[in-house]
Amino acid sequence: MLTVGLGDRAYPIHIGTGLLARAGELLGAQSLQRAVIVTNAVVAAHHLAPLQAALRERGTQVDVVMLPDGETHKNLSTLNDLLTRLLELRAERGTTLVALGGGVVGDIAGFAAAVYQRGMPLVQVPTTLLAQVDSSVGGKTGVNHPLGKNMIGAFWQPRAVLIDTACLATLPDRELRAGLAEVIKYGAIRDAGFFAWLEANMQALLAKDPEALAHAIRRSCEIKAEIVAADERESGERALLNYGHTFGHAIEAAQGYGAWLHGEAVAAGMVCAARLSEPVCGFDPADTQRLTRLVAAAGLPTAPPKIAPERWLELMRRDKKVEGGAMRFVVLDELGRARVRADVADADVIASVAH
Repeated sequence: MLTVGLGDRAYPIHIGTGLLARAGELLGAQSLQRAVIVTNAVVAAHHLAPLQAALRERGTQVDVVMLPDGETHKNLSTLNDLLTRLLELRAERGTTLVALGGGVVGDIAGFAAAVYQRGMPLVQVPTTLLAQVDSSVGGKTGVNHPLGKNMIGAFWQPRAVLIDTACLATLPDRELRAGLAEVIKYGAIRDAGFFAWLEANMQALLAKDPEALAHAIRRSCEIKAEIVAADERESGERALLNYGHTFGHAIEAAQGYGAWLHGEAVAAGMVCAARLSEPVCGFDPADTQRLTRLVAAAGLPTAPPKIAPERWLELMRRDKKVEGGAMRFVVLDELGRARVRADVADADVIASVAH
C-alpha cells in the first residue's frame, strides 16, 4: 500500500491482484452505508459483479449508474446526466461515489463527487493502465470543452484508490499501449533508472507480464504520489506531470476527442517536447532518440498528425498552463530531470512538431 500524503486528507493506494473482491475489507476505514458505482457497459461486463458483491457483503446499499463509453462523451452533458441520476436516486452528501473504469469514468465521476451537494466521498477503482498509473491518483477531475481538454473541473481527492492489476487481463492492447505512455513519462521526468528499466522490460509489459506490470504501476504511483503531496494544486512541481501533454492536448483537440487516445497523443507529444528541449535546455539529441525508440517500442506514435503551424499555436495558447499570456512547456534537462519553461520561441515550438 502507498499513501498520498495530504495531511488529514491523506489516502491509501492499494495495489494488487484480486482487489475488487476484497473491496469491502480494503475500504473498511470508510463509512460505506451507501454507495453509487459509476461505470460503463464495457467495464461492467467484466468487473462490476465482484465489486458489487464485495460491497454488499459488508452491508453497503449499492446503486449503479451507467455512463456512455469513450472520450467523446467526456463533457458537460454527460456530467449533467450523472448529476440528474444522483438526484433521482436521492443520493446524500454522505453517499460514496465509486468510479469503476478508465480515465473518462474517473474524471466525470470525480467531478460529480466534487460538486454534488458541494462534495461527497469518492473512491477510485481504475480498470485501465492509464487510469491506474495517472488519472485515478491526485484528485484532478473534469470534462472537456470543444475549445479545450479538461478545461472545466475541480481538484477533488478520493478517499482511497483500489488498483486491481487483474483488470488489465481484459484490457485491449491499444488501451494498454496508451497507458504505457504515462508510465514512460514518469521515467522521463523523474527517474532515469526507471526509464532504463522500461527500455529493458517493454516487451514484458506489452505481454502483460504480471510482475512487470505490478512494478511499473507501483513506481509510477510512487512518483505521482510524491509530486502530488508536494504540490496538490499544480502551483509548481506538479506541472511536471504534464510532460508531453501541451502537445498531446492540442493533438486531441485538433483531431476531435477520441480519434487519438489520450496516451497516443501524449506519446507523440513527449517526442515533440524532447525535440523542443534540445534548443531550449541543451537536451542531448541522443536521449531524444532513446525516448523516441522507447515510445516506438511501446507501439505508440512518435510523430503528431499534420496540423497547420498557426493551429498548433492557437490550441496551445488555450492550454491550462498558459500564465500571463505566455505558453509554458515541460522540457527535459536530461532524462529523469524536467523543468517548466515559459521563454520558448514560437519558431522552436513549430520546429519541434515538424516531420
